[in-house]
Amino acid sequence: PTGRAAIPVYPQSQVFHNAMIPSDRPHLKHWPRHLPRELVVPETTLWFNLEVSAARYPNKPVTWFFGRAMNYADLKAQAESLAGWLQGQGVKRGDRVALFMQNCPQYLVAFYAVMRADAVVVPVNPMNRVDEFGHYIVDPETQVVICGADGAAIVAEANARLPPAQRLRAILVTRYADMLDEAIPAELRPAPPVEAWLRADPPLPTGSTRWLEALGAGAVPAGSPQAVPDDLALLPYTSGTTGLPKGCMHTHRTLLPNAVGGALWGHASAESTSLAVVPMFHITGMMYGVIGSVMAGLTMVLLPRWDRELAGRMISHYRVTHWTCIPTMIIDLFASPQYKQFDLSSLLYLSGGGAAMPEAVAQRLLDEFGLAFAEGYGLTETAAPSHANPPERAKLQCLGMPIFGTDSLVVDPETLAEMPIGQTGEIITSGPMVFLGYWRHPQATAAAFVEKNGRRYFRTGDLGRMDDDGYFFLTDRLKRMINASGYKVWPSEVELLLYGHPAVAEACVIAAKDAYRGETVKAIVVLRAEAKGNVREQDLIDWAHEHMAAYKAPRIVQFADALPKSGSGKVMWRLLQEAEATGPNGP
Repeated sequence: PTGRAAIPVYPQSQVFHNAMIPSDRPHLKHWPRHLPRELVVPETTLWFNLEVSAARYPNKPVTWFFGRAMNYADLKAQAESLAGWLQGQGVKRGDRVALFMQNCPQYLVAFYAVMRADAVVVPVNPMNRVDEFGHYIVDPETQVVICGADGAAIVAEANARLPPAQRLRAILVTRYADMLDEAIPAELRPAPPVEAWLRADPPLPTGSTRWLEALGAGAVPAGSPQAVPDDLALLPYTSGTTGLPKGCMHTHRTLLPNAVGGALWGHASAESTSLAVVPMFHITGMMYGVIGSVMAGLTMVLLPRWDRELAGRMISHYRVTHWTCIPTMIIDLFASPQYKQFDLSSLLYLSGGGAAMPEAVAQRLLDEFGLAFAEGYGLTETAAPSHANPPERAKLQCLGMPIFGTDSLVVDPETLAEMPIGQTGEIITSGPMVFLGYWRHPQATAAAFVEKNGRRYFRTGDLGRMDDDGYFFLTDRLKRMINASGYKVWPSEVELLLYGHPAVAEACVIAAKDAYRGETVKAIVVLRAEAKGNVREQDLIDWAHEHMAAYKAPRIVQFADALPKSGSGKVMWRLLQEAEATGPNGP
């Protein structure tokens, strides 16, 4: 494709001033004694980090995938071959390549191939449907999509709907079975439907390329690496109060602080084995399953989908030491009837976020395994954690303290005046892991930052408070967002998709309480006059599952005659949310 727009540049110096954290911050009194307060971050690229690990640990497994190992030397060699293929498709320095698949060894190969080709990874949730996927081609001007066989038809259809000038150069498709042995050991075997999905070989879209063919095309080697630390490396998308998802610009330099710091904070090293089940498209799974893990040289046990029985067996079999997860996963694991048969004694470090850890479950972890669950807090804009609980002094239902080189304040959302300890305000954060800005959204970028005390702080949109010890607690949200088992659902995006249904005149999406997910998605819908009596709530729920990712699709639909509106005509969603929270029957 031609006519590509210039890439906007947001110099790192605009975002983070490398100033020391003020010594009067209360959390520093409780800072872990064995950890530095500031990091010396390598002046390298993510590809160089793989080169180093492959040189240090060539024969060490980087992944285990249902009994099959891929070592560091294999990862490097396959990534180099695939980088040559990408460059053969016309991918140049700074071009965007989307990854659209579940956790698997191919994800790491594809990621590091893009790094080797000096390009930029656009991670896309593999649950997205055709109506959603087109945005991830058009907005970042994606050149190539690397996807699982189960998503190839979605990519091809979304691509075919676009004008020729906006279409992809190539679609590369892998079967998950490309990295599986013919027989999986019995103790590691997934349920028959899951194994059938892993081994499925659906017809490929016309013109697409098979994974093994692309790797075989490595006779044309990639050119020598050109990327530098301040080049864009990752463009994950996040939504907001309005409009479609926006890309968060992360360079090699903004990703490395949490790659280095995560290993230090969690006592991880090349001797560690982690369970990588948090999706790699998500910033947490990306940081702890793709970037930081490879830099540390550790071994990962990959699970493409959550399965409590399989997770328990994998932890037991591989003697997993580290597990970054969502608290609902631990709750689910404890609920397994096979729980007592799992040997979880190897676990040394448990961390995660996305939902609060119930006190009873945390106490059970402590009583049975001597493990403190270290909750953390972060956003796509902060490359995963900006706050974390030290395991030595963790607090429950707590975001933790600002991590290495990071300063956070609680301010009045209107005046931006700093709030006293214990009072609620907006959490703002400054640190070396903060993103550069939103892709081609300079106004949204400007609105997301504020200058205070010589530093530039990111406005998180989350309301919280800080206690006397300098630990932060989440109390509410300024942004409209639903947190369903750690998946962030942005109501405005779901509303835009719902308007694609011919029977929907108006829609407002809010959060409803859910015993397992914490929150779930509820849509209050005004039907068009001709549809009333002809469309049921379940019809809209079924339609939503066909047109949007499953975690976004409303699980509850309620019809209304009208939606409350302000004098300017805006839907007063907060009134509906408050009614949902206070009354069993909703508005």
